[in-house]
Amino acid sequence: MAALFQPFKLKDVTLRNRIGVPPMCQYSAVDGRVTDWHLPHLAGLARGGAGLVVVEATAVSPEGRITPGCTGIWNDELAQAFVPSVRAIKAAGAVPGIQLAHAGRKASANRPWEGDDHIPDGDPRGWQTIAPSAIPFGAHLPKVPQAMTLDDIARVRWDFAAAARRARDVGFEWLELHFAHGYLAQTFFSVHANQRTDAYGGSFENRSRFLLETLAAVREVWPERLPLTVRLGVVEFDGHDEEHLAESIELARRFKAGGLDLLSVSGAFTTPQSQVPWGQPAFLAPIAGRVRREADIPVASAWNLGVPAVAEQVLQDGHMDLVLVGKAHLANPHWPYQAARELGVENPAWVLPAPYAHWLSALR
Repeated sequence: MAALFQPFKLKDVTLRNRIGVPPMCQYSAVDGRVTDWHLPHLAGLARGGAGLVVVEATAVSPEGRITPGCTGIWNDELAQAFVPSVRAIKAAGAVPGIQLAHAGRKASANRPWEGDDHIPDGDPRGWQTIAPSAIPFGAHLPKVPQAMTLDDIARVRWDFAAAARRARDVGFEWLELHFAHGYLAQTFFSVHANQRTDAYGGSFENRSRFLLETLAAVREVWPERLPLTVRLGVVEFDGHDEEHLAESIELARRFKAGGLDLLSVSGAFTTPQSQVPWGQPAFLAPIAGRVRREADIPVASAWNLGVPAVAEQVLQDGHMDLVLVGKAHLANPHWPYQAARELGVENPAWVLPAPYAHWLSALR
């Protein structure tokens, strides 16, 4: 049996295979609320055979949205709007997950197809961004964020915990905290974005503090029986990757000690000068493998894993426990079925829900 189609158990949750759909922003919400777009989108991904479907980066506060079209879970009404999607994902045999996020200085942006830049000052669609330090990202995101006070830090930490409680109450069974991609938590950890001189800046200990405290606050409300995960940017691709990776591995060890169940390995993306090897297949796989070994924690990763043979190989090589296949699932929601056929799985239709498998098994 191909490694991709082995079950994966984490806490009391068992995925039917090692294929997950990572969070992919749809920028189609209205005032944080999911719309008619989201239900068929998420249900279709689950119906395609993946073991895990993670809802897009969902803001823990209005200011934490990347764009005005991003989903939110900062009140109970917004949380309840996810219930039909949660039920649909489960009905299709997948585990429903959600990624909780705060965009920090990358917030208040136009949707990608409308510019992917900051909303101009004075435009009523925009808002004041916040970050550990008043340092803009630069490039297409030049807005200078407001440096967070200690009260701001405490408030956002509480926002993450409150959002986790709401996610729990509406039936999500897998929680991911977005500590990557140059968003708020990543900027606390990054020397490129954090120039604070208090307990949240400077040393490794201080730059890790917000992330560890936020994880601890979420751990208190998220059920112990369900997976609690973090997506972390472990390298910057800035020429200092060995130093950054060493710090990230140490942070992963502390995450594990604080109750983390799995780390989703990604890039940091806190500087527009990063030289990311986008064209290289599975370019994060060896890095993920190192985190897995040295931090002794289950890992997942994404980026350029859409070729079934490549995804299978990174599992065979022990680099990951779970592969996250994003864009390939948008092109073909039945990617797991395609992968099973390409990898020579006997009766590949069995990877799909029974109503589809019944019909497609005739194609053998």
